[in-house]
Amino acid sequence: MQVIRELKHSEKPTSIALGFFDGVHRGHIAVIGNATEYAKQNNLVPTVFTMLQSPREVITGKKIGRIITLEEKLAVFEKLRIEQVYLIDFCSIKDISAEDFINKILIDCFNAKHAVCGFNYHFGNGGKGDGNILHKLCEKQGVTVTTQHSIDFNGMPISSTRIRQSIADGDITSVNEMLGHEYGFCLPVIHGRQLGRNMGTPTLNQRFPDGLVYLSFGVYASAVNVGGTLYCGVTNVGIKPTVGSECVLIETWLPDYNGGDLYGEKIDVRFIEHIRAEKKFDSIDSLKNEIIENSKQAETIFKKYIQQGR
Repeated sequence: MQVIRELKHSEKPTSIALGFFDGVHRGHIAVIGNATEYAKQNNLVPTVFTMLQSPREVITGKKIGRIITLEEKLAVFEKLRIEQVYLIDFCSIKDISAEDFINKILIDCFNAKHAVCGFNYHFGNGGKGDGNILHKLCEKQGVTVTTQHSIDFNGMPISSTRIRQSIADGDITSVNEMLGHEYGFCLPVIHGRQLGRNMGTPTLNQRFPDGLVYLSFGVYASAVNVGGTLYCGVTNVGIKPTVGSECVLIETWLPDYNGGDLYGEKIDVRFIEHIRAEKKFDSIDSLKNEIIENSKQAETIFKKYIQQGR
């Protein structure tokens, strides 16, 4: 997959999905799926146009925690069979008119023959352009447009806002249902204080990515890919109130892993189910006993996860 970080002309005509796509949730997947299917049927290049910054964050000036990292987002695009991504600085285009966006960017730059957007997509200066305007302006230029209707979960449209709230609440089951893929991170393992190792429960320590909405602090059952093998994980997210931490960490114990140290390696951790909230224990022994108990719960959850063919 080619990632293009400037507004340059696409030599090959495209079928392009438009949006910021934070989280690449099931609604976004439907938009991208429409673009790739149209591309396949019409010999076009399946393409995504997205931005480095959240348009909402730039326009409102308010920090909005993202759902996944940029690296993760690009990885999901590739899994969805996207061949090229235009990843553009939103500040460089935020003041362009809706008409110029269609003519100068969508057509002249992206060489779009077909465009797909979500039901709530906006573009152009002040977000004045919407799906209806996109249809009208593109029709004049011979570009076809598909607007994807909302995808519902529990009777309400899936949105990045709903997913952020579920992440903050620790409702990882709902997060995964709305995303359509497991929430998690592929991050380098960093050195810790060896407390887990001294307790007999050595952990993989990873720093929680900056700029993302924090997952509710607590313990989760996880699925961890180490060298192509999937292991059951007991993952704590938080600040370790019993022993203290200077930053928010992702700490994962793999009860069945007997390999060597993984410092510096990027390890993929996917969250499956919430087990308990983070809490302070009276002693290290009490903490160790609780971790052992949590591992039994995690193993039951992991086995069910594997049986479901995940």
